Amino acid sequence: MDIFSQIVLLVVGFVLLIKGADWLIEGSSSVASHFKVSKQLIGLTIVAIGTGAPELAVSISSLASGNTDLLIGNVMGSNIINILLLIGVAATIKPFHIRKTTIAKELPLLLLISTALVILFLDTSITGASTNEISRSDALICILLFAIFIYYIVRTTRKNRKANKEVAKPKFKLSSSFILVIIGLIGVVAGSQLVVDSASFIASAIGISDRVIALSVVALGTSLPELVTTITAAKRGEHDLIIGNVVGSNIFNICIVLGLPVILFGTISPESFEIVDIAMLIGSAIILWLVTATQNKITRKEGILMLVIFAIYYGYLIYGAIV
Repeated sequence: MDIFSQIVLLVVGFVLLIKGADWLIEGSSSVASHFKVSKQLIGLTIVAIGTGAPELAVSISSLASGNTDLLIGNVMGSNIINILLLIGVAATIKPFHIRKTTIAKELPLLLLISTALVILFLDTSITGASTNEISRSDALICILLFAIFIYYIVRTTRKNRKANKEVAKPKFKLSSSFILVIIGLIGVVAGSQLVVDSASFIASAIGISDRVIALSVVALGTSLPELVTTITAAKRGEHDLIIGNVVGSNIFNICIVLGLPVILFGTISPESFEIVDIAMLIGSAIILWLVTATQNKITRKEGILMLVIFAIYYGYLIYGAIV
């Protein structure tokens, strides 16, 4: 296909993303009401894993074809984008409060898992190895961390149901709610895949490196479900879904999107990534925790600050690609 055809597919992908995200938010919110669990828990599970499906598909296909940079860049870039861009956009649209349990438990868990990935990544600095590697044993640690996360979700869900805190009337019947969720997920996954494939083709055609494509084009493309879902949720005031989606997606990216392909295909040796990329991965998680820990909310100014940091980092990437 020529570039014009890829641009058409890009537009079609965006349409699927936007409409799919709208259905996903409505269905997920209704499901939460039916089961009397918090919308944040729905965001941490159904929405997060569903919108994380594009990252998983891209990671498995990239490692199967031997493209290590695409795998690592996809995970690192998506996590940076999810926090700095998604939370930044949401807070700029409308500042929102964060649950105290999120600040005390879920954000520290995300920070812990992000730090674990950095430690597993930096073999040359920590163990004195000749190369940085992520082995099957490292991937197994990631899978175990995800199991701990799921245990936390199950335990929290049981507590919330007993407390019966959220009893808002469901907008749709349960069956209709699940159908909306499924159709919405199909829309965001199919749309994001079209966007990623088209954008990657266009980027490659104009000579951009694999590292930059992975950290920017592919990472942004596979994060589009989360981005569109975030914008839709912010406009509807569904802030619990936003923070749940971001935290759940980032944990899913590190533990499953990275861990599962490495377990399937074996050790990878990412050599082209710079310390600034790793610093941004852990730094974005620290920034999210710091801005929420001070006053239990994210203000519009803090949202703009996140967007500025995001712009500086990606400006650096683009400048490096050009120079």
